[in-house]
Amino acid sequence: MATSLLRTRGNGLRISLGVVALTCATVSLAAFAQTTPVALKLVSTPWPPFTNVAGQPRFALDLVEAAFGRIGVKANTTIVSPGEFTTSLLAPTFDGSAAAWKDAGRERALIFSQAYLENRLVLVGQRGADVSATRMTDLAGKRIAIVEGYSYGEWVENAGPVFVKSSSEEDSLSRLLKGTVDYTLMDDLVVEYIVSNYPKEAGTRLQIGKSALVTRPLYLAIRRTRPDAESIVSQFNAQLPRMIADGTYHRLLHVDWIRADINGDGVTEYVPRPGGARSLEPKRAYELFSAQAPTSTTPAKTGFYVGGSIYADWAAVPDRYKDMGSADRPDPRRSTASLFKFTW
Repeated sequence: MATSLLRTRGNGLRISLGVVALTCATVSLAAFAQTTPVALKLVSTPWPPFTNVAGQPRFALDLVEAAFGRIGVKANTTIVSPGEFTTSLLAPTFDGSAAAWKDAGRERALIFSQAYLENRLVLVGQRGADVSATRMTDLAGKRIAIVEGYSYGEWVENAGPVFVKSSSEEDSLSRLLKGTVDYTLMDDLVVEYIVSNYPKEAGTRLQIGKSALVTRPLYLAIRRTRPDAESIVSQFNAQLPRMIADGTYHRLLHVDWIRADINGDGVTEYVPRPGGARSLEPKRAYELFSAQAPTSTTPAKTGFYVGGSIYADWAAVPDRYKDMGSADRPDPRRSTASLFKFTW
């Protein structure tokens, strides 16, 4: 059996599309899965838009479950309060979590996958607002809307801003537009959704920060005591580059373009959703990992991964790909993200 390999260095994504042999344990799990699906009991917090109950935006759980479906693994995620999460995660009741952060204590008990997504909170204000803050302490005294359920620890919560808990991303935006808060903190993925689906409103009514104030990579974590833990994680890792190349990431994250280092050479490529390349060069793309984004001292190098090949620049991309899907919009039913309904 052969597949592609994804390598993560730091928070950056490094994808090699070369063929590699999977371990004997992985082969054994795959053969076993053909007759008896592996079942996992996972735990998470209500952490929109990454984890949530069924029927609500849950990007991380969508991605993990899509990968599991390819390797014969079934998972049931129990949602607990933030205060219960760590205890539940480390208890023998659960097999792990589909969306966990790393720390030394957790790594002793759990095997972590490669990072498959990144949580980045950016500052959003009304048009003309100062969104140049790079640290929470820069916002001391400001009223900032944040969705109930976010939990980033005392170093964030005691940094100086006055956090106003909202019921949803839509509620946060509504409070901002009404002027009852100074800013809202939104995940970069939600901001990308707003800019893509409400370009006029976002351009005229919102000011969006360029620096993430909080950044956390997300991992699948499986309990080490499970005899098949390494096999599950290995197979999960192997699915990630395929899911980027075949458009699964685009579909579930509701984005048209993703930037990822497809061939591991340190240069990120623009990757369109299949059938989604436009006739004009893309102005935006969702960065899977912030470490991929060019800095002020690093020239912006990029390429385009289209039709299974990498092209050095947009001019080199064959016209037959640029014409694909130019009049189409993403199917609003393609993931739970369709439940975002912002009003202006």
